[in-house]
Amino acid sequence: MIIGICHNSIKLNNPSLSCHREREKMEKFIMSGFILLVVLFTTELGVASAAWLRAHATFYGGSDASGTMGGACGYGNLNTDGYGIKTAALSTVLFNDGKSCGGCYTIVCDASQVPQWCLRGTSITITATNFCPPNYALPNDNGGWCNPPRPHFDMSQPAFETIAKYKAGIVPILYRKVGCKRSGGIRFSINGRDYFELVLISNVGGGGEISRVWIKGSKMNKWESMTRNWGANWQSLRYLNGQSLSFKVQLSNGKTRTAINAAPSNWRFGQSFITNVQF
Repeated sequence: MIIGICHNSIKLNNPSLSCHREREKMEKFIMSGFILLVVLFTTELGVASAAWLRAHATFYGGSDASGTMGGACGYGNLNTDGYGIKTAALSTVLFNDGKSCGGCYTIVCDASQVPQWCLRGTSITITATNFCPPNYALPNDNGGWCNPPRPHFDMSQPAFETIAKYKAGIVPILYRKVGCKRSGGIRFSINGRDYFELVLISNVGGGGEISRVWIKGSKMNKWESMTRNWGANWQSLRYLNGQSLSFKVQLSNGKTRTAINAAPSNWRFGQSFITNVQF
């Protein structure tokens, strides 16, 4: 429809230039309408309203996203941890020292700026699973994409190609925080050693970003606060062997869920436990 927008324009001093301008107006109108539809959709899902913000996006990890596994949030296999290939590494300002791990963002390629590179009418919701480190040897606008204070998403290649063409390399985007939808319950993976339980918490829905965690062994009288070690890994310095373990998880939006006896008393380091608790 955009191609034929000037078909009936016969009283123009410069038909080619005017037609180009009309196309630009129509493209911006369509883009605005698409963003409005996304806003209405997320509102219908009960997601807290958040403003659309501007940033840029690149990609990494290969066509199968195998290079995105692991990362600064501590997740291992992103498929078993509940995140799949719809993921991104966040720049310093967005990563927030790991506090943003597990958070979700809806991303739209900004066709009003680069219509030749965007895939129109598309959007994707990704999970923050990694950190995109700064490269101070390069300028912020030419290679140092993740340098402070730039907000930047280094997306998995399949996620990037959902909204933009591969050859673009980098595109301007619009993004906003949204709620996370997960399949199954919260997952607790226990690593470490005696007197040092390092627990990776993954597959977290709702707000996604964990702000506080408490642990309680079956021989303990009260909940004990855990501390963030790195990314989505939380630690306890108690001796908890031979006790069933319960966890209480609070998100950055203040919502809390409790997983009673998430790990049985015969748990071992290196094991993971999937609960029936979810946000």
